[in-house]
Amino acid sequence: MSLLEMTVGELLEDKANKYPDHEAFVYPEHNLRKTYREFNDMADDAAKGLMALGIEKGEHVAIWSDNKPEWLVTQFATGKMGAVLVTVNTNYRAQELEYLLKQSDATTLILSETFKGASYIDILKEICPEMETSAKGDVYCERLPMLKNIIVLSDNAYNGCFTWQEIIRNGSQVRDAQLQERHAALSYQDVINMQYTSGTTGFPKGVMLSHYNIVNNGNQVADCMKLTQEDRLCIPVPFFHCFGCVLGTMAAVSKGATMVILEQFDAKKVLRAVQDEQCTGLHGVPTMFIAELNDPDFAEFSSDHLRTGIMAGSTCPMEVMKSVMDKMGANEITIAYGQTESSPVITQTRTDDPIEARVRTVGKAHPNVEVKVVDPATGNEAEAGIPGELCTRGYLVMAGYYKNEEATQAAIDAEGWLHTGDLAVMDEAGYIEITGRMKDMIIRGGENIYPREIEEFLYQHPDIQDVQVIGVPDAKYGEEILAWIIPKEGTSPSEDEISAFCEGQISHHKIPKYIRFTDEYPMTASGKIQKFKLRESALQLIQSDQ
Repeated sequence: MSLLEMTVGELLEDKANKYPDHEAFVYPEHNLRKTYREFNDMADDAAKGLMALGIEKGEHVAIWSDNKPEWLVTQFATGKMGAVLVTVNTNYRAQELEYLLKQSDATTLILSETFKGASYIDILKEICPEMETSAKGDVYCERLPMLKNIIVLSDNAYNGCFTWQEIIRNGSQVRDAQLQERHAALSYQDVINMQYTSGTTGFPKGVMLSHYNIVNNGNQVADCMKLTQEDRLCIPVPFFHCFGCVLGTMAAVSKGATMVILEQFDAKKVLRAVQDEQCTGLHGVPTMFIAELNDPDFAEFSSDHLRTGIMAGSTCPMEVMKSVMDKMGANEITIAYGQTESSPVITQTRTDDPIEARVRTVGKAHPNVEVKVVDPATGNEAEAGIPGELCTRGYLVMAGYYKNEEATQAAIDAEGWLHTGDLAVMDEAGYIEITGRMKDMIIRGGENIYPREIEEFLYQHPDIQDVQVIGVPDAKYGEEILAWIIPKEGTSPSEDEISAFCEGQISHHKIPKYIRFTDEYPMTASGKIQKFKLRESALQLIQSDQ
């Protein structure tokens, strides 16, 4: 399969020419519907609006918002006029926002007024009180010397800030020919997107991704799903994360499919959107699918048209996968695996893979992607069936971390292999099973224990809705096993009952010494479970028990 040599803007224009009257996106909550022709026109208008601000090719434009229509339009507008879109985690607060805006050298910030009760305007004022007395387009901010433009996604006026509508109106000053000239000056190899990794240690790093990276990754994701322009893909995952803006928007646009978008995840709204919009595809992290399957009104909604989708973002429990296929009808749902640094998808199951492969593995490498498993101690390639670190090479590898050459060289070796930090096993047929993060592997009395194996076993208990297994320090064995369990609604399993369930079913040394119950897990805004926080909480509980 040949790779596409086109920019993000060219991709949208191609689909607007091929399917001008086909629905490009729908926001069910607002009854907002736009065709590909209308979507392309909106992106042109926004691109001209950004150019009217004086934003040059390669300049950094940060966006801090949930999945609003303006986010989607901005992704393709920057793809047309060449600014680098810097995506900001919706959960960020003052300190994190300041770090990202400063480290990324963003000259422009596009933001929502609020998110889940937090005032983004007030948070920005903490960092940049000078905005109150600054002129629009000429913001002075001592702590953010590069920041010049603030654009609020609202009709309300704020000192020092443009409204989105002002940007669109100002774009009329820029001629179509000027935008076309700018677009023609772009290369598919240019960096167009920057996403910050939510590292568990140290400061987040800005991953630089090119048009080539994300256009091709989105296209290959769609191919694995057998996506066509006839599909309607429900996207409830956040755009700021590569799941939303590559596996979601880029994959859909690569085939001219219709995007059915939710601004924020809500299980009932997802079920309603899938039903009312006759969605054929649905994306989500495992916790989202678990919430949908356990919604008290689940049986009231129809998902008759559902065929495919992606479950990704964290380890996909086998029982959940089976329920999505059996109860939601998504028989062709796929699992994708990767990381931001790889644009993001490295491997994916195919719709026609045997069910065992589709629930046990994360599939095989995408076309045009090399994958190998190496022994972390020696760096030598591991034989089939032997665990090691997964590495990848090809078009999908990032351009590097922004202004962090040391970290770039630590992640990408001299031969171009990206080291993922994930433990994996590859079988003879090339199917890959992710057994955990290298740092999550539990070493108990010299035995390597993979949390995933124990989690998959415990998911079979009828009273367990979700489970996360971690290692905690132990004086005798070095590490012991702890299972954090979310019970199903209306059940109250005991520690003894869970331990008895394990006896005789899994090796004694794999039975969790500690079992703790909780209502929810600490999560990133993109739906990833933060195991390091579970570990911290576990240590406190264990110490208080002793």
